[in-house]
Amino acid sequence: MKLNELRENEGATKSRKRVGRGIGSGSGKTGGRGVKGQKSRSGVAINGFEGGQMPLYRRLPKRGFKNPFSKDFNSVSLARIQAAIDAKKLDPKETVDAAALIKAGVIRRAKDGVRLLGGEGEFSAKLSFDIAGASKSAVEMVEKAGGSVKLPEQAEPQPKAKKSK
Repeated sequence: MKLNELRENEGATKSRKRVGRGIGSGSGKTGGRGVKGQKSRSGVAINGFEGGQMPLYRRLPKRGFKNPFSKDFNSVSLARIQAAIDAKKLDPKETVDAAALIKAGVIRRAKDGVRLLGGEGEFSAKLSFDIAGASKSAVEMVEKAGGSVKLPEQAEPQPKAKKSK
């Protein structure tokens, strides 16, 4: 078989319907749209309209809340970092931050920062982390191994101003 002999299977593609090309074609004049009414005209968009009945998207209750200020962190477990050190992809002498993890191939891209997670597995490397967040168990495991975790300082919530009458 050669490249110029490649063909699609019989009946795999349908030829397109040429609409509005005279009455002899069988789909001329109204072009298969029927007669009159909103749907026979151009520029019709009535998705979700149910003939005056309350549409489904309005019958169902509203649920949930999407916080526009939420941060999207890369979650990285200490076991994953230990595996990267064992594979000699991470240098234990340097500070581990988002750029170092990307270079080592532990994460693909730094979203809003890296969050360190503890969990199962052994962690024995003495590392210093400079990251956006960490769980309590992760901080304990790193400090137990002799390392340190530097987190950004959290801003104190400001008290709301009282309205004067």
